[in-house]
Amino acid sequence: MPAIHFKKEKMSTIISVTVPDLGDFKNIPIIEVLVKAGDTVTAEQPLITLETDKATVDVPAPAAGVVQELKVKVGDKVSQGSVILMLDSEDRGSGIEERVKPVVVEDKGTKEKSAAPNPQSSIPDPRSFPKGDLHAEVVVLGAGPGGYTAAFRAADLGKQVILIERYASLGGVCLNVGCIPSKALLHVAKVISEADDVAQHGVTFSKPKIDLDKIRNWKESVIAKLTGGLTVLAKQRKVQVVYGVAKFTSPHSLVVETKEGSKTISFDHAIIAAGSSVARIPGFPYDDPRLLDSTSALQLQDVPKRLLIIGGGIIGLEMATVYDALGSKISVVELADGLIPGADRDLVRPLHKRIQKRYEAIYLKTKVSQIEALKEGLQVTFVGDNAPAPQLFDRVLLAVGRRPNGRDIGADAAGVTVNERGFIPVDKQQRSNVQHIYAIGDIVGDPMLAHKATHEGKVAAEVIAGHKASFDALTIPSVAYTDPEISWMGLTETQAKAQNIPYEKASFPWAASGRALSMAREEGLSKLLYDPQTKRILGAGIVGSNAGELIAETVLALEMGADMEDIGLTIHPHPTLSETVAFAAEIAEGNITDLYMPKKKS
Repeated sequence: MPAIHFKKEKMSTIISVTVPDLGDFKNIPIIEVLVKAGDTVTAEQPLITLETDKATVDVPAPAAGVVQELKVKVGDKVSQGSVILMLDSEDRGSGIEERVKPVVVEDKGTKEKSAAPNPQSSIPDPRSFPKGDLHAEVVVLGAGPGGYTAAFRAADLGKQVILIERYASLGGVCLNVGCIPSKALLHVAKVISEADDVAQHGVTFSKPKIDLDKIRNWKESVIAKLTGGLTVLAKQRKVQVVYGVAKFTSPHSLVVETKEGSKTISFDHAIIAAGSSVARIPGFPYDDPRLLDSTSALQLQDVPKRLLIIGGGIIGLEMATVYDALGSKISVVELADGLIPGADRDLVRPLHKRIQKRYEAIYLKTKVSQIEALKEGLQVTFVGDNAPAPQLFDRVLLAVGRRPNGRDIGADAAGVTVNERGFIPVDKQQRSNVQHIYAIGDIVGDPMLAHKATHEGKVAAEVIAGHKASFDALTIPSVAYTDPEISWMGLTETQAKAQNIPYEKASFPWAASGRALSMAREEGLSKLLYDPQTKRILGAGIVGSNAGELIAETVLALEMGADMEDIGLTIHPHPTLSETVAFAAEIAEGNITDLYMPKKKS
């Protein structure tokens, strides 16, 4: 491939980067500009992407430096010699002409990969940066679901990998103090509540005796099995694990504070999977152990008589479900006008109706303005449309969301961009603004969900290994493991109305489901949203027992481009809750027999 030519004055570090000689091609369109003014770039980092009728070509930086001014934008057409940008080069050489080859990303004629199938997979010259105490082809910062998936996938693809984890065991927040322990406690809560509910059907149990030590030990045993299994998987793949808190010190190194002292790790590529932390409201007495967050709440220190949950989202209501079953009087305060704001109101309604009977109070459009630590408890002051008088609680759980850890890892030392919210922007290949550093999971943006992170982790590892991979999921499902559970995926009605997207919906009430009735849980609902013209599925929502398990079918349907007929003609086992999805599709098709639906007037 012809070379890129650029010239600079001997006494100046400002250089102009131009389009190389691409043979007979002229007026080549720019399909992507990968940098902006102020960005720090490394040598060989792609700057723009051109598209000829034969290939997609990345034009890389001829040297490391800072972009001073862009001369082009997406849609511009350029030819040999066209100036792309002005670069303040870190190369303090003599100013002689230098040459850099563009990289062919994909040959459109054969669809075969070139010798460098992806510009991000090119490994920098190992002589260009100093080695640390340890060195890895790929270092992964964070061993949560996304991090360990990325590390294991990279190792499976032949890379030498170091995995860094701040906790004493692998698994990150999810396995240690999040998803897994909360589900273990929610299972206990479900058994207790079901034993209570079945009394109205003729089976009465004695009041349960709660042994918190045994419950905690069981929860910890579940965590130990999973985290121990990850340790075995890491050893099997020869992934080296370093435990400690890490921060970047340069674009190719980081330092880890371990129990044995500081260790410097250098790397060719890095995947940031540092996750998120509990969000806090300023001014609250965080030094008081009676003020809980999701981590301390899962430790199950005791069962408070009165517990206030600040935040009516998924985390808050899941913990409310646990402590309600164990015997606490629960109050929930939520700033929005409804619980679980991200879900459609018809899905939340059955949950709200059930817990309103069980909980002491639910305050909507209300917030906590002050918490005063008194000897007898935490005195809480409320403000808002439905604010009650100040009240005393034994414990208060703050569950107002999570914040990304983008500002806690020394990203600036590596030249990695972190936005005002603390997220690291990435492209569809999970690549940050620094070509050899990738980011996945909570730290790259919402939704902060483990199942999103695992898929992103695989993409990052595969791109580093030279594969043509990208994250292009059509939807990411959400689940609230409350009682009843709520799940949704794809387009919601709230989004459709806000964005003026045409849709129709079909809802099947579980009151007409034999399986739901036999479980005495007929409050559920299965809903499908579909395109009025093609009847292809656009979204789905389910509320009821095991809604989190049932939503997967609709996710697959969306990814496969299924329509209502496809779903309705798929034979589901009977009697099951899964067939409620098929019944909803039959409603859309107008051939439902398990309900009477009056014919629509033409």
